[in-house]
Amino acid sequence: MKKVAISTLGCKTNQFESAAMVEQLENAGYRVVPFSDLADIYIINSCTVTARTDAETRRYIRRARRLNPAARIVATGCYAQVAPGELEAMPELDSVLGNREKQDIATLLESEVHLVSDIAAERQADALHLTSFAEHTRAFLQIQNGCNSFCSYCIVPYARGRSRSVPDTDIFLEITTLAGNGFQEIVLTGIHLGAYGLDLAPPTSLTELIDQIDRQQLITRLRIGSVEPNEVSDELLALMAASAMICPHLHLPLQSGSDTVLARMGRHYSAGFFRSLVENVRKTLPDAFIGADVIAGFPGETEAEFNETAALLENLPLSDLHVFPYSRRPGTAAATMAGHLPAHLITERAATIRAIASRKKQSFLESFVGRELPVLVQTCSDDTHICRGLSRNYCMVEFIGDATYINREVTVTVTGYERQILAAKVL
Repeated sequence: MKKVAISTLGCKTNQFESAAMVEQLENAGYRVVPFSDLADIYIINSCTVTARTDAETRRYIRRARRLNPAARIVATGCYAQVAPGELEAMPELDSVLGNREKQDIATLLESEVHLVSDIAAERQADALHLTSFAEHTRAFLQIQNGCNSFCSYCIVPYARGRSRSVPDTDIFLEITTLAGNGFQEIVLTGIHLGAYGLDLAPPTSLTELIDQIDRQQLITRLRIGSVEPNEVSDELLALMAASAMICPHLHLPLQSGSDTVLARMGRHYSAGFFRSLVENVRKTLPDAFIGADVIAGFPGETEAEFNETAALLENLPLSDLHVFPYSRRPGTAAATMAGHLPAHLITERAATIRAIASRKKQSFLESFVGRELPVLVQTCSDDTHICRGLSRNYCMVEFIGDATYINREVTVTVTGYERQILAAKVL
């Protein structure tokens, strides 16, 4: 039985696709081992959001060659899709496979070819079937792929193709299968999740899909992945507020709090719109985790524009921020813009936003001290008896317990917090 190791870089969609490849390979008779182990074949599922992630992919390829000089090394994913020639030129690499080819990884893994299909020609999102997931309590489910937005800083539409949705009947079947295999929570993922259903016949929407999942009570907990700010409808918020299944958690890619920067980014909303949205979410879902993405140091970002972003973030009831220092990505419109900032200034601005994020997270966690929370337990140490799990509103919680709690939702009382983790005791 040949041993295969997979390294996954990037987003939740890549994580889901790696899990699907694991299942496909195991069904084909391969033994999947950790990437640090000696393996016969290494697969690097790459990301290409920035030039830095491209470099990270190349480092993993070289690391795999050092781990086993005789191994077969295969690159797939978004970097492989948009720049196959760069990877083919690496002497350490044996094969380059595109994103479409992940669906046939067991067949193509040992073929002596480089194969990268024209992803722009894809018009259908084939369901990648999963019956299990490494975490054993929560599973990601990819319901959409591709993006039509072409934001000026983003290479993803070239790596993933046009927006394509998985039919709802396939999604219901996948959720039913995962729930039947013991999973308590499903996380819906996609490249442009808010565009779900627009390409189907007849067209539908993300809200309609979630409403159907909720009505059928297909899973104990349903979590929604990242959704564009201008695609969070009042109907979706009302559905979340009324549901006992849908987790009160939204992640909103803001990117900038300056209208002029948003315009250069090709984003189709204003800072004022985002402010109103977050305030409405907090009013409708008082305990919701509201996260946001922010890019620091976009080309041409003036001090005044950056201060607009910092002021907006300080004044909004957010729970946490994902901060991305701008990194030039060849092939994007932003890469050719004037006014690229020096690296030290980008780093300083990212640090300023991270400090805001830390204060936001602390304030959010403090609000739950003394309160009860339902927690889905993911792990429990045999030595320390410390159990760790995730609340519905995305707080990591620790308490003393035992292994019988794993994969159960238990109610705890929060007693404090440390290292951005809530401490609690079981009721």
